[in-house]
Amino acid sequence: MVAVGREWPGAREVDVAVDGEIVRALAYTAAVGSPEPDDTVLLNTAALARGLGTGGYALVVAVPDRLPPDPPAGPGHLVKARYTPLQQIVLGVDEQESAHHETLRDADDLAGMPVVVHDLHSALPAILAALRHDRPDATVAYLMSDGGALPLAFSRSVAALRDAGWLAGTVTVGQAYGGDLEAVTVHSGLLAARLVVGADVVVVTQGPGNLGTGTRWGFSGVATGEAVNAVGVLGGRPVAALRVSAADPRDRHRGVSHHSLTAYGRVALAGADVAVPELPDPEFAGRVRDQLRALPDRHRLVDVPVTDLAGALKAAPVRLSSMGRGLDDDLPYFLAAAAAGRHAASLLNR
Repeated sequence: MVAVGREWPGAREVDVAVDGEIVRALAYTAAVGSPEPDDTVLLNTAALARGLGTGGYALVVAVPDRLPPDPPAGPGHLVKARYTPLQQIVLGVDEQESAHHETLRDADDLAGMPVVVHDLHSALPAILAALRHDRPDATVAYLMSDGGALPLAFSRSVAALRDAGWLAGTVTVGQAYGGDLEAVTVHSGLLAARLVVGADVVVVTQGPGNLGTGTRWGFSGVATGEAVNAVGVLGGRPVAALRVSAADPRDRHRGVSHHSLTAYGRVALAGADVAVPELPDPEFAGRVRDQLRALPDRHRLVDVPVTDLAGALKAAPVRLSSMGRGLDDDLPYFLAAAAAGRHAASLLNR
């Protein structure tokens, strides 16, 4: 290993010499320890070699000559990344040994709490920017599902948003791990966000990284519709954030992405408030509106003014980027996410 790069909670970047070339790699410190210069490291370079993966990292599998100490014995039998060599055994907020088990054992009601759901992790800071712009006093939790990265530590955005005080807590569910609270399902994770974190609003997205195949059903964002169903069955207020783009070269993602239309139109059986941004370009806004006619009547289209939110987006404590495009490259994408945050804020006033 050559050098240590950036660090944030749970992760360390390292530069590694591989066959005469320098490779950027990421170490999850809780699992493999903290590599130092001159360490020999074992890398997984499969995704890097294929040009896959958000962030473009190789991943540190082990530091063979300096293994981390065994974790102390503790409560919990919730296994994340199950049956993989780096599986994590954690204490679930909802399991019997948890101090919060009694609170959650019979919990069944979100009491109308707004929950914003989105297809992509990159929407999180934009949603929060609008929410904080309108309701800076709101307590907000982030629930990360397992459609993208499994370790929450992969997200530099979440680390920065926590440091800035924009998030009161994080919950990782399914196979995802590393949140302030671990939960088995989206359902129990939402209840924990309300009853343990004390959230007024929850934002649900997958972790960084998104899998798509160019088919109607083969994309990880299908889970967005399932999240709407979870919110609905628990008596919450689902707020459906649209994935919108004016710059994506793929026609299926121009205007309203087919991911949003499929997840909300076919998978989400509970009704949701669909936040529709009032975009400044009338032609593009008309295209978005026309595409939304495909959504079933169980959803409620809510027009949300967003033209005053550009400043709030620019002031976010993290760099806004989605699919390699920043705020100036694809403003409608971020305004659409912000519209959902603004609508969730408005629901707190009712």
